[in-house]
Amino acid sequence: MIAKIMKGSDFKAVVYYILNDEKGTQIIDADGLFLENNDTIAQGFIGQAQMNPRVTKAVGHIALSFSKEDAPRLNNTVMAQITREYMERMGIKDTQYIIGRHFDKEHPHVHIAFNRIDNNGKTISDRNDRFRSERICKELTKKYGLHFANGKEQVKIDQLREPDKTRYELYNILKAEVGRCRDWNTLLERVKRQGVKVQFKYKGQTDDIQGIVFSMNGYRFNGSKVDRQFSYSKINAALRRNSYEERQEQARPQLMQAEISPASNSSGDLISGSLGLFTPSIVPEEQQPYDPYLRNKKKKKQRKINR
Repeated sequence: MIAKIMKGSDFKAVVYYILNDEKGTQIIDADGLFLENNDTIAQGFIGQAQMNPRVTKAVGHIALSFSKEDAPRLNNTVMAQITREYMERMGIKDTQYIIGRHFDKEHPHVHIAFNRIDNNGKTISDRNDRFRSERICKELTKKYGLHFANGKEQVKIDQLREPDKTRYELYNILKAEVGRCRDWNTLLERVKRQGVKVQFKYKGQTDDIQGIVFSMNGYRFNGSKVDRQFSYSKINAALRRNSYEERQEQARPQLMQAEISPASNSSGDLISGSLGLFTPSIVPEEQQPYDPYLRNKKKKKQRKINR
């Protein structure tokens, strides 16, 4: 289960998009609106929004998509229940809304149109709505035993619209290249060949890099907006890790050879034994000549330590 959040100012446009006959739309839930036709629904939204004209984007529009593996169990009743709980957790309550289910894709999905001006004329907050939505979607997916998608690799890029299509293409390029490069110069050269431009963001007037922006097909994305693993700091850490692992691989054969081939005893004897040129002769203490001065000096030193 994933959500795409949008906001706008044209209630009529969003109502006509959701209740499009070509999508085989079914209204599975609604509140606070006359459902006679598209125009009466839009007028109902507009009338309530005028209670707080200072809000320029009063249209709330959220698309909730589910995995195609869950299609057999997601009838209209279940989808309406999950959607209402999602809205409640998002703070979308005491306001007008419609929930329309579309049947133009192989995966089940619904569209929510709601009024960001609630029944009391107050604004429904959108603060951190995307972060809250991501967390809530994961919680509801787990609660209802829904299918967890395997990630962006499962997305059908050819069915996406811009800029999402470019963002997923960029994701695939970065995933492949960051995994194989060991330094920034190599990475920048590889992605440039594939039409990707890179710009670093610096901290104030310093040379400290604090962010990265990718440009492709006329669209710009912060690294973390492509995916969290593609922020500047995480890419930098991945490149360092790749470089370290490569050095380890190069050093491993030499270490193995050193363990397999021990030094020859004969050569060792030659160096340490003949003529005594390389290794000084060490006489055990008990075989050294008796020196009473040295012995007394050791005793005095020991007494000082004992004190």
